[in-house]
Amino acid sequence: MSELQSCTARLILLFAASASLVACGGLNGASTRVAGIVTPYKMDIVQGNFVSKEQAAAIKPGMSRTQVRDILGTPLLTSVFHADRWDYVFTFKRQGLEPQARKVAVFFKGDALERIEADALPSEAEFVASLDSGRNTGKVPVLEMTPESLAQLPPAVKAVEPKPLPPLPASYPPLEPAVR
Repeated sequence: MSELQSCTARLILLFAASASLVACGGLNGASTRVAGIVTPYKMDIVQGNFVSKEQAAAIKPGMSRTQVRDILGTPLLTSVFHADRWDYVFTFKRQGLEPQARKVAVFFKGDALERIEADALPSEAEFVASLDSGRNTGKVPVLEMTPESLAQLPPAVKAVEPKPLPPLPASYPPLEPAVR
């Protein structure tokens, strides 16, 4: 192999390696653009106990632990070291939006409620409105029939009475043969 052929082979190899690296970079950019258009579905993640403004307003100092549990539900966190404190933590994560996080701490003195500390809490209506994901689900079908559509239905078919079963025998044959 001559010196010129060797140099030419090296130059071709160098050019092929450079071209493949440039092609990979171009392919990566194209795949990133396609991935930006087609994104996988990510589920909404709801964790903890949601406490509304109405629930927090219903709790009054002096209520028993049972009454508080009936209104707020079972606390997410209870501690052996802080037996007089219940924590209600709520997080809501949705694709493309900032996660929501709220904390409510309920303090007891003995069995009676002493005080409540809470982040700014939404009302139930505000929370339900925030759950709207913005997806177009189409027209909601009417789930109730009008009197006119009920009149158009065929008449109901009466159930046929089943025939009575024959009477059971008065005695059954023995399960084992008689021993002689």
